[in-house]
Amino acid sequence: MGLADARARYPALLTIDADPARDQAMLERIAEFCERYTPLVAIDPPRNLILDISGCTHLFGGEAGLRHDMADRLHKAGFSTRIAIADTVGCASALARYNRAQDDKTFIVAQGGERECLMRMPVAALRLPQETVELLDTFGLRQIGDLYNRPRAPLTARFGEDLVRRLDQALGVEDEPISPLSPVQPYIAEQRFAEPIGREEDVLGTIEQLVHQLARLMERRQEGGRCFIADLFRVDGAIQRLVITTGKPLRETAAIRRLFTERLAQTQGLDPGFGYDLIRLSAGHSDALPDRQENLDAAERQRPDITSLIDRFGVRFGRQSTLWLQPSNRHPPEYAITAISASEAGPAKTEAFPLPPQDSLSPLRPIRLFAHPEPIDALAEVPDGPPLRFRWRRLIHDVAAAEGPERIAPEWWRDGSVLPLTRDYFRVETREGARVWLYREGLYERETARPHWFIHGLFA
Repeated sequence: MGLADARARYPALLTIDADPARDQAMLERIAEFCERYTPLVAIDPPRNLILDISGCTHLFGGEAGLRHDMADRLHKAGFSTRIAIADTVGCASALARYNRAQDDKTFIVAQGGERECLMRMPVAALRLPQETVELLDTFGLRQIGDLYNRPRAPLTARFGEDLVRRLDQALGVEDEPISPLSPVQPYIAEQRFAEPIGREEDVLGTIEQLVHQLARLMERRQEGGRCFIADLFRVDGAIQRLVITTGKPLRETAAIRRLFTERLAQTQGLDPGFGYDLIRLSAGHSDALPDRQENLDAAERQRPDITSLIDRFGVRFGRQSTLWLQPSNRHPPEYAITAISASEAGPAKTEAFPLPPQDSLSPLRPIRLFAHPEPIDALAEVPDGPPLRFRWRRLIHDVAAAEGPERIAPEWWRDGSVLPLTRDYFRVETREGARVWLYREGLYERETARPHWFIHGLFA
């Protein structure tokens, strides 16, 4: 019925504009809430959720207990639900959407009872396109049971492969995988509480116990966690998530608790509401961490390990705020060093920055390198020689000593080389005592008729 006709019949009719984006956001929040029952929760548009509860029902007293607990919590939150449990996604979806029986027991299908349960349901319960449903109705195929004894080849030829595939999935002949909202973590441990908890010390103590459980599992596989996720489920359905990352594989209980303490300090503490009745800890990413014998060398044992410091900085200020400088195999000085996230560098890279030895012939680089070379006006005795005088930032500097050149050619093997012209670098000391690193861009007469000068960095 159109809105105008409906209002003519019932003037007090309440109408609300549709907002699909907010509906989707609310459905995602409900899906996160349902992760208290299983980590495998998927959204089936437009307003359905699919939960894989295999191996989880015993925590709630069986399938009926799980269904009752879920329905009761969602009802208290203001939602009306239709919950069905079956061995297949197709059967459970059809039962929840199209079964109109009043007996709650019919919402739980016994093992192997999919065929009988679906027999009298409309073909639309197979989640088929509307055109296919209308075409089946034209041929008198209105119930799913009408398709059971039909030859598959004519059905596929007339109605497409989707019909047969959906029917097989609903009957359990063909598997139907789901795509959960959150990826399945390799290590998961959780703790449920008969009475909700809310104190920060209790939460950290529970996380420490769960870390100990994960550590035993990871120790068997000689692995350590690089990312730990603590999900705190509140009684009112809200979820608070704490995530920490480490620069190296870790399974030390005290160190992981210390990082979660830093995370709580950074997030200004907890917001427990009426308390948490479930805490789940998972290791989102893990790497190899074999057991090793400690070195008896005193110097080796006293060497400071800055990885824990990097982890604390990453938790407090953010992963991307703590950077590690790494040498790059590039000739242009501005690309010779790259900054990467220290938490992603890994233990193999977080070593001292390599410096040339005392007797090395490698050219020295300035301590301070400008982000962008600054143009200068320079006067040289010969076109290819060092400058005798240059003007930088409106001040004239006389050159007392110069060393060079160090020639850096364009990277011709790269498409669109960042260096269009050759550079000749000079280490220059002025009469005032300043030591600068400048270069001439372009070879005289071979690349350009008028080379330009730039200053690129400062020495100590």
